[in-house]
Amino acid sequence: MMDLKILYKQLLKRHGPQGWWPTRKCSYHPSNKTRKLSEEEQCEICIGAILTQNTNWKNVEKALQNLFAANTMSLQRIATIRREKLEQLIRSSGYFRQKAERLQIFARHILKNHGGFSTMFAQQTQKLREELLSLKGIGPETADSMLLYAARKPVFVVDAYTKRLCAKLGLCDENIDYHKLQKMFHEQLPRKQEIYNEMHALIVEEGKRKI
Repeated sequence: MMDLKILYKQLLKRHGPQGWWPTRKCSYHPSNKTRKLSEEEQCEICIGAILTQNTNWKNVEKALQNLFAANTMSLQRIATIRREKLEQLIRSSGYFRQKAERLQIFARHILKNHGGFSTMFAQQTQKLREELLSLKGIGPETADSMLLYAARKPVFVVDAYTKRLCAKLGLCDENIDYHKLQKMFHEQLPRKQEIYNEMHALIVEEGKRKI
């Protein structure tokens, strides 16, 4: 059976650094996994994590562009904008009424309880994860994307590409539980945010091309 460390090296050699998570400031750049993020970039990543539910990234990019064009890329603006206006701005991402509601619940929660991302993300990882999961519309994959890419926490993100690739390689059953598969990555790879960042991005790239 293939070891995940070997798979990581193979994928990195095949595809090269992916530069995730892309933001308007740096797009896809190797520094994205280590450089200090601005509050706006953290907001952009978290909004993107919610918008990418049940759609493809191209549709999310259109919605993000609309939010920037409308000067709405901040917790304050998301929290206070008219719901109907927000729905129109993110319409390209699909399920726009549900997502507009989720974005406003998310933004209002952070502002009310933390005042911003820096205080919220300073929390211990498990406590922060539980808090995110308590919010309407935020499941494990969305919460872990926020933790890994915006909060810089060493938490591996499991998505459909991860399950399909691991099942194809005989590493797990195709119906494996999210947290069981996540545990496998946590145990076999060094517990480092930069490695989880790169590994998840590489799996997505592999999935888009081959799976």
